[in-house]
Amino acid sequence: MSQNSTTQLRVLLAKPRGFCAGVERAIEIVERALALYGPPVYVRHEIVHNKHVVESLRAQGAVFVEELDEIPEGAVTIFSAHGVSTAVVEEAQRRNLPVIDATCPLVTKVHKEGRNHARKGREVILIGHAGHPEVEGTQGRIPGGVHLVSRAEDVAAIDVRDPEKVAYVTQTTLSVDDTRDIIEALRARFPKISGPDVRDICYATQNRQQAVRELVAQVDMLLVVGARNSSNSNRLREIGAESGVPSYLIDDAHGLEPSWLENVRTVGVTAGASAPEKLVQDLIDRLGDFGSVSVEALAGVEEHMQFKLPRQLTGTVASVG
Repeated sequence: MSQNSTTQLRVLLAKPRGFCAGVERAIEIVERALALYGPPVYVRHEIVHNKHVVESLRAQGAVFVEELDEIPEGAVTIFSAHGVSTAVVEEAQRRNLPVIDATCPLVTKVHKEGRNHARKGREVILIGHAGHPEVEGTQGRIPGGVHLVSRAEDVAAIDVRDPEKVAYVTQTTLSVDDTRDIIEALRARFPKISGPDVRDICYATQNRQQAVRELVAQVDMLLVVGARNSSNSNRLREIGAESGVPSYLIDDAHGLEPSWLENVRTVGVTAGASAPEKLVQDLIDRLGDFGSVSVEALAGVEEHMQFKLPRQLTGTVASVG
């Protein structure tokens, strides 16, 4: 599609979209730490999966590292929203690094549930994606290790000591719909398996996926703003594709290919839980290069969740740790 054509484009926005409470909390933690202690502060891994967020914080003085041995002695250290293993916590303690933990409280809850199951002698099965930072952190938080399953087909291969003493937990960025088949397979094989209440599944993931299901029924194409290493952003694109609507995941407005707009009159737009709203607005502006754009936001779920900040950042505490 050429620029400045007379095409009329209708843009429908999913609701909710973009930042969840856990992401907002993680970003605020870094910003407050920079304000309180001054740059640099060191962040282990991307604080959230979005390069625009990371670059913005880097410009303010945050230094992102992969491992703790890259952090100088005594430097303020922040764990990302995805959480870390017990081994990482212990290494930070050995090095006397003053740590501020930005782990999403929902992830922390999964860690606690896993440890509780292990204390009761249950083998723990983790539903999640291998290699995802949250999964690696959760695997390293549960004594005795966990069995990782990503698909219902994986369940048959699990080898446990006692089929009557098993439990499962899930990666928080998977929705109820993502895990339903796997949980059914687990319950079929292990009738006495213990698991979380469905209300413990990440509310933000569920809400954003439901919003996309409602959106794609009304659009010719779906654009998802989010990072390619973002699990929840990828899933939003997959939901669009599964519905038969051409669906694309883009980092920002620069990722939009004009050829995608051929014969398209209604564009659906959403954003992953780590993507700032500004990127959505930039995309709408970019769509305006190809014709007259009208924008409507769908009615959707209102989110009011808020998480407390770590104690180091909420009072007049002069030191961290």
